[in-house]
Amino acid sequence: MPKNSKVTQREQSNDHVTESVADLLAHEEPFDCKNSSLNVGGAPGKKVPQIEVPENDGRPTWNSKLQYILAQVGFSVGLGNVWRFPYLCQKNGGGAYLVPYFILLLIIGIPLFFLELAVGQKIRRGSIGVWNYVCPSLGGIGMSSLMVCGFVGLYYNVIIGWSIFYFFQSFQYPLPWSECPIRRNGSLAIVEPECEKSSATTYFWYRQTLNTTSTIADSGGLNVKMTLSLLVAWIIVCLAVIKGIASSGKVMYFSSLFPYLVLFCFLIRGLMLKGSVDGIAHMFTPKLEKMLEPKVWREAATQVFFALGLGFGGVIAFSSYNKIDNNCHFDAVLVSFINFFTSILATLVVFAVLGFKANIMNEKCIAENTEKILGYLNSSVLSYDLIPPHLNFSQLSTSDYAEVYRVIKTVKEDGFAQLGLDPCLLEDELNKSVQGTGLAFIAFTEAMTHFPWSPFWSVMFFFMLINLGLGSMIGTMTGITTPVLDTYKVNRELFTVCCCVVAFFCGLLFVQRSGNYYVTMFDDYSAGLPLTVVVILENVSVAWIYGTKRFMQDLEDMLGFRPCIIYFYLWKYVSPICLILLISATVIEMAIIPPGYNAWAEERFQSYPPWALTMCFSLIVVAMLPLPIVFIARRFNLMSDGSNKLSVSYRKSMMKDISNLEEQDESKFILGAKPGEAPPTAPAGRPYLTPAGNKTLDPNSLSPNICDGTSYQNPAVSPTTPTTPITPATPESDS
Repeated sequence: MPKNSKVTQREQSNDHVTESVADLLAHEEPFDCKNSSLNVGGAPGKKVPQIEVPENDGRPTWNSKLQYILAQVGFSVGLGNVWRFPYLCQKNGGGAYLVPYFILLLIIGIPLFFLELAVGQKIRRGSIGVWNYVCPSLGGIGMSSLMVCGFVGLYYNVIIGWSIFYFFQSFQYPLPWSECPIRRNGSLAIVEPECEKSSATTYFWYRQTLNTTSTIADSGGLNVKMTLSLLVAWIIVCLAVIKGIASSGKVMYFSSLFPYLVLFCFLIRGLMLKGSVDGIAHMFTPKLEKMLEPKVWREAATQVFFALGLGFGGVIAFSSYNKIDNNCHFDAVLVSFINFFTSILATLVVFAVLGFKANIMNEKCIAENTEKILGYLNSSVLSYDLIPPHLNFSQLSTSDYAEVYRVIKTVKEDGFAQLGLDPCLLEDELNKSVQGTGLAFIAFTEAMTHFPWSPFWSVMFFFMLINLGLGSMIGTMTGITTPVLDTYKVNRELFTVCCCVVAFFCGLLFVQRSGNYYVTMFDDYSAGLPLTVVVILENVSVAWIYGTKRFMQDLEDMLGFRPCIIYFYLWKYVSPICLILLISATVIEMAIIPPGYNAWAEERFQSYPPWALTMCFSLIVVAMLPLPIVFIARRFNLMSDGSNKLSVSYRKSMMKDISNLEEQDESKFILGAKPGEAPPTAPAGRPYLTPAGNKTLDPNSLSPNICDGTSYQNPAVSPTTPTTPITPATPESDS
C-alpha cells in the first residue's frame, strides 16, 4: 500500500469496533462508492466486491532508483548537449543565452517533464495506452509519438555508426585525418587538390568517410564502410533493449556515467592547453542586446524542448516501470538540472578545445602572412622603413603582427587589397560557428590532432559519442516497444529484433553516398513541428480536458503531498501559450527560409528538388496523421477506445486500499492511534484549495476516457451481484 495514501492516513477511533473497517469506510462520505470510479456495482452501504488482482501483474520494475534516474539522464542527455547547445550559446550572445534558456527550462521544461513522468507512473502504460486512457479522442498522440521515434531512430543510429567508424580509425598514429593525402603521378608527388582547398579533417569526413556526392539527386550507391558501421550500431542497440529495462537498465550504468568521466578529463586537459581560457572567455562574455531578439528565445525554447526528450514517449515509457508512490516531482527537477549542467560542462569543454584550436590557426595565419610581408620587403614592394625596429620577424607575436598590419594598411591605403594580407584576428577564429556533425567530426577532430597522445583522446571522444547516442537510442526504442507491447501482447524479444532488422534496412537510405543530405532532411523535418504539436496536445488533454485541479489531486494522492500551486498556472496557461508561440514561430520560419541543404562539392546552399521537397513535407504529414485519423475514427465509433485494456497494475493501485482492508486486522491497519483519541468528523466532500477558493472535489482518480464523459471499468463482477448505474464523469471546469 502506498505509504502516503489517503486510506492509511485515516485516524483511529477509540470506540469499540463492531464492524469491519471496510464497512465503516463504506459509510464515509469522502469515499462515495456509488459515485467513485472504483464502483463496480452494489447498493450503497453494501460490501464492495473484491477484484481478484494478482500480487504481481507481470510488469517489470526498475531494480533501483539510481538505475531509473540514469536511464532518464541517458535519454535526455545526448549528442545535442555536445554539439548543439555550445553552438546556440555562441550564436545567441554567449553567457546572455543562458538567461532565456534557464527561464524557459523553469516555465516549460520542468512542468511538462513532470507531467509526462506523472501520467506514465500513474497509469503504468506506454504513450499509446496513457493517452487512450486520459482521452480516447486524442489517442493519436501516442501513435504520433511512436511515428516520430521511428523517424528519429532511423537517422540517429546512423550518427552512432559514424562515431563507431571514427572510433576504430582512431587506433593509429598519426590520425588518418591529420594530414592531406599525397597523390603520386610518376615521380611527382602533390597534395590532393580537393583536400588542400579545404582542410585535412574536412576532406577525410566528406570524401574518405562519407564519399559524399555533389547533390542529393545523385545517390552514388551504398557506402560499404558506413553500411557495416550502421549494422554494428543496430546490433549494439538491439542487444541493449532486447530484454527491456532488464537489459537497458544495466547498460545505462555505463553509457550514462562514462560520458561524464570523458567530459571531465577533456575539461582538465583542455584547461592546460594554450588559448583555452580565450575560448571560454569568448564563450561566456555576454552580449546582452541579444536577449531582446525573439529568435534567441525561440531557439532557447526549442533546445529546452528537445533536450529533455519531451513528446518522444521515452520519458513516459521509462516512468511507467516505476512504483506508484515514487516521487516523480523530485525526478523531474533532478533530471532537468542534470541536463542543464551537462550542457554547461560540454560547452566549457568544447570552447576550451576550440580556443586552443583558434590559437593554433591564428599562429599559422600569422606565420603565412609574415612570409608574404618578408617577400614584399625583399622585392621592394614594401619599404623596411615601415617596420618598427624592435620587431623580430622570426618570432612575431599576435600584437606585433597587428601593429605591422595596421601600419602597412595605413601607408598602402590604395594598393593594400592587392597585397592579400589577412588581419589574423583571434576573434575571427572563435566566431566561426560550427554545430552538429561539423563540430564533432571536423572542428573537434582537427583540434585533437594537435594534442599530445592524440589517438588516445580521439578514442575517448568517439567512445563518449557512442555512449551518448546509445543512451538516447535506448530511450527512443523504449518509446516504440513499450506502447506496442502494452497494447498488443507479442513476444518482446522477437518484436525487438524485427524492429531493429526493419530499421536497418530502412536506414540504408542514409548510408548511400548522398545519405548525409537525408540525415539533414530528417533532422530538420521529421521531429520539430510534429513533436511540438504532440506536446501541446498532451498539455491540453491533461490541463483543459481532464482538468488541472483533478490532476493536482491525483498527484497528491500518488505522491503524498500537494505539488506547488505554481504548476496549476504553468500547466493551464503559461506552457500552452509558450508552445503555441513556438509552433507559430516554427511555421513562419519554415515559410520564410526555403528548404535546402549545403552541398559538399559546390560549397553552397542548394534548394531541394521537387521530389525531395515532397519528401520533406511528407515526413511532417505522416508523423501527425494519426492525430486526426484517431480523432475522427473514435468520434464516429469506427475504432475501439481501448477502455477494456486498462492495465491490471493501474486497477490494482486504485483498489489496493479496499482489498487490503478486508484482509488485514483493523488494529494493524489503523496507524498512529492513541487511546482516547476520537476521529475528526468527515466532511461531505473533500475541499481542495484552488486559485478560485475552496471547492468540493470529487475524489476520482486518474480515470480513463474522462474527455468522453464516461468512466470505464473492467472488474470481475459476480453475475449475481446487483448493479447500479455508474455516474458519468464529466470534464472538469477549472474556472
